[in-house]
Amino acid sequence: MSIEWDAGRLDSDLEGVGFDTLAVRAGQQRSPEGEHSEAIFPTSSYVFRTAADAAARFAGDVPGNVYSRYTNPTVRNFEERIAALEGAEQAVATSSGMAAIMALVMSQCSAGDHVLVSRSVFGSTISLFEKYFKRFGVAVDYVPLADLNGWAEAFKPNTKLLFVESPSNPLAELVDIAALSEIAHSKGALLAVDNCFCTPALQQPLKLGADVVIHSATKYIDGQGRTLGGVVAGRAELMKEVVGFVRTAGPTLSPFNAWIFLKGLETLRIRMQAHCSSAMQLAQWLEQQPGIERVYYAGLPSHAQHELAKRQQSGFGAVVSFEVKGGKEAAWRFIDATRVISITTNLGDTKTTIAHPATTSHGRLSEAERANAGIGDNLIRVAVGLEDVADLQADLARGLAAL
Repeated sequence: MSIEWDAGRLDSDLEGVGFDTLAVRAGQQRSPEGEHSEAIFPTSSYVFRTAADAAARFAGDVPGNVYSRYTNPTVRNFEERIAALEGAEQAVATSSGMAAIMALVMSQCSAGDHVLVSRSVFGSTISLFEKYFKRFGVAVDYVPLADLNGWAEAFKPNTKLLFVESPSNPLAELVDIAALSEIAHSKGALLAVDNCFCTPALQQPLKLGADVVIHSATKYIDGQGRTLGGVVAGRAELMKEVVGFVRTAGPTLSPFNAWIFLKGLETLRIRMQAHCSSAMQLAQWLEQQPGIERVYYAGLPSHAQHELAKRQQSGFGAVVSFEVKGGKEAAWRFIDATRVISITTNLGDTKTTIAHPATTSHGRLSEAERANAGIGDNLIRVAVGLEDVADLQADLARGLAAL
């Protein structure tokens, strides 16, 4: 039996609806079978009616699927839903968050271009720019995230792109996205924001003036630590180039992973609200403990950018980082003493995780690079999950006792 897609989009009647409705229903198309849940299409290729039909689809003269490296109904459903949630014209899914960054830079930059990156980004992001993009002639400089004057002064005539995490991993540093967007655009450059820590449930950088949003969907988009994926979202004219790179180079999201992410999006806001609530309680408690030197969480009034966080985010996220007294040895004792929390570098899970950034997520950086990013040997990162907060506090108390 030949399955034909209904030409009418189910999201055509969703204009003006709320975020949670979009998270559950945007982008879905149903086959004549009438499935209620989104279908998974685990196919590599598609059958054409005629040779002329195949030629027309490959040429882009008529719509339709061609090859799952770049067109798949389940992946398209995920892309359209993310675009709706971020307020983007188009989104492009990739095999991981790092693949999303690669697709953005490779599609927008050429040899001889200059990129400005915030100092406080994920360790692998720095490695990607330093070890690989530079190799192909893209110049890279780093700027303190919150220093707007520093960003303006770091521009060169060939600056093409600004790349930031806000909030940053793992110190929850912020930049005024609207202000940085104005600086970037006044210089003819693009601003890309890694929105992994907030998700569109808590922050929508495109509405603040950014040109591109990046996600590691592996994190909160999935929400249960099940699979890998990434996504780039922005204006259609920019995404056309990203599509071209993904179509050719092939860092493609699988249909099954896309389906997992669709299911994750359905509960995104309520999960993020629960994450934020528990993280706030733990951050407030940690700040009062004698073994803790400093807590990094934008929800705390002690955070240098607390007011900015309140202005451009609707919540403060789930990642709480803190410095313990005693250096690396003390940090390791703290981590090893926990019994409920998982020792792993992933985040965005229902299960709370704990990590030592200096020797894991940022371990491949030089000592100087870690210092520039503010990653000390006594720093611990906790990504708060959905367990009972009293149990998490008791587990962190075990860590404190080990100090």
